[in-house]
Amino acid sequence: MRSIVLILLFFAGSFLNAQETGDNKWGAWYMYFGKNKISENLSIHSETQLRLYETTRNFNQLLLRTGLNYQLNPDAMATLGYGYIITDGSFAEFQNERNTREHRIFEQFIIINKVGEFLLEHRYRMEQRFLDFGADNDIQHRARYRLQITLPLTDIFFINVYDEVFLNLQDTIFGQNRLYAAVGIHISHNISIQIGYLKNHFNTINFDRLQIGVSFNPDLRGIFNKAVDESSN
Repeated sequence: MRSIVLILLFFAGSFLNAQETGDNKWGAWYMYFGKNKISENLSIHSETQLRLYETTRNFNQLLLRTGLNYQLNPDAMATLGYGYIITDGSFAEFQNERNTREHRIFEQFIIINKVGEFLLEHRYRMEQRFLDFGADNDIQHRARYRLQITLPLTDIFFINVYDEVFLNLQDTIFGQNRLYAAVGIHISHNISIQIGYLKNHFNTINFDRLQIGVSFNPDLRGIFNKAVDESSN
């Protein structure tokens, strides 16, 4: 329990410095996540993110991601996935930032465990990034680790916080750090909404981001099995 308290104090201390933004504007990320169960151990990940440099305008990034999840046991899941990302860097304050189109392959492993009322999720991810800058191309690799802590308040409301570090496997090792806190609402057994704040820290700049995310995790086993049966007839 002492370690959990220290983690929460770390999050709180970081939020006190949230005003140290390099962009001086609040941006927003609007997100959808889906875990679509198709068999006892398999599910399809679906994800869409629209990221803006301001809360309602100045396009930053569109991220489309999918993957195949394999549930090893109730507390561990492996994923192999693909993402397509369009980025407009013209509004940012990064030196020599360019617009990009990216094809991304990722491998991911998630472990969850419970400490008292706290649900801890450890997410390990490797990414292979194929970047198209228009005039030239590049291939980059990076590793990511995210510690997420969820605390249920009632059967409907919960608090979710996480910290994620990005490490480049070429050039400068530190890529970025994302610190997040949100209030969540369970709309139904498979639909939830989170509204929160993200501090996105880079070497030379910080961004404050409003995040609104919807998660929808349907059980598609009946539909999927019916489609398989019909195709085999």
